[in-house]
Amino acid sequence: MGRIRGWQRRWRGLRKIEQVELQSMVMWHTVPWIFLVSWCAGPVGLNLRHETTAQLLGWSMIVVAALQCVQFNRTLRRALDHYLGRAPFPRRDLAVMFGLTAAGFGLALALQHVDGVKGDVLGLGVLFLITPYAEALGFALSIRSFFRHLAGILVVLLAAFAAVGTRGGMLAALAMLIAVGGLVSLLTSRCGAWTLSVMWEAERARETESRLAVAEERLRFGRDLHDVMGRNLAVIALKSELAVQLARRGRPEAVEQMIEVQRIAQESQREIREVVRGYRDIDLGVELVGARGVLEAAGIACRVTGSPAGLPDAVQSALAWVVREGTTNVLRHGDARRCAIELSAGEGRTTLTIENDGVPDVAAAPAGSGLAGLGERLAGVGGTLEHDSADGSFRLTARVPLPEPDTGPDARSALPGARAL
Repeated sequence: MGRIRGWQRRWRGLRKIEQVELQSMVMWHTVPWIFLVSWCAGPVGLNLRHETTAQLLGWSMIVVAALQCVQFNRTLRRALDHYLGRAPFPRRDLAVMFGLTAAGFGLALALQHVDGVKGDVLGLGVLFLITPYAEALGFALSIRSFFRHLAGILVVLLAAFAAVGTRGGMLAALAMLIAVGGLVSLLTSRCGAWTLSVMWEAERARETESRLAVAEERLRFGRDLHDVMGRNLAVIALKSELAVQLARRGRPEAVEQMIEVQRIAQESQREIREVVRGYRDIDLGVELVGARGVLEAAGIACRVTGSPAGLPDAVQSALAWVVREGTTNVLRHGDARRCAIELSAGEGRTTLTIENDGVPDVAAAPAGSGLAGLGERLAGVGGTLEHDSADGSFRLTARVPLPEPDTGPDARSALPGARAL
């Protein structure tokens, strides 16, 4: 059980694209062995004639077919990495695959020559023999090169089977089986590899977009600081120089100039605080829309209820950070299928709840430093942060008190629906 839980934790630690690639790899590793049993080992092994030659040739072909599966499993990772642009062309692995495939077809030709298999079952063995090699070629070659290779193999094999006495409908059936085996292998390999390629490109595009957004925000912040500090520092430098000259001459105006320098410095501090506050503040409405879009793009059904309209800026900013961190946790931890984000206001406070499924146990609940930082941020506005995990669901709850409304006559008359006296 401990090993199974370890696998589950490693699985949850992978990104979605890495989970898809791992799942595809497991499928590609497994499928040839299923075909080996259903197309070759079972039908051919059970229908071999009892002569010694037929038994020897038939089981030798089955062993070679099993070696094809082993070599394909060894080749798969490098062939897929070559298709994805992460590794060189696996020339040596494909050469070994070709040698095993040629040996398998040679044994199949010998079986056909001695009529070692009852009925037409040998065709299923031929169908399998082309599959592992064609699937490896589907990863490593372009589609045009793949069809050229398949056509060459088809012509050579048909000529070889015709040479050992195969005629008429049997020869046509073998040609069809070889062609179908090659096309099925191409579809099972190339379609999945193309999907992975598109997903990795989308992942890289999202990472690039994130980096560009961060760079753009840094440029904006730097530009705002330059606009604020550049002018004020220039004025401070000029007035300081003027104060020095006046002080050397014993003029009382030097004091006035230094007072002005002090005022400008204090004004600069205030403007910098405003720039930093604007840099830190984020919009709750934008974060809610963005959270739903990101979660749905990741295949997680997301429902958002409530509106931030009318909430004070400080409350919106604090809760927006909760939405951002909570969405990140849903994506990174567990294997969520649904997520509900609810925003409500009442009894003098605003409550934000983020609940998702896909949390197998309490130990897997995302309670790291990100939530601790959120708790500190909410404490700055008098809010609280709670989280709990039960029945496979994780719930994050943030509560922020609303400021007391102004109950004076002017404020009362400004309330919506207030009647004039």
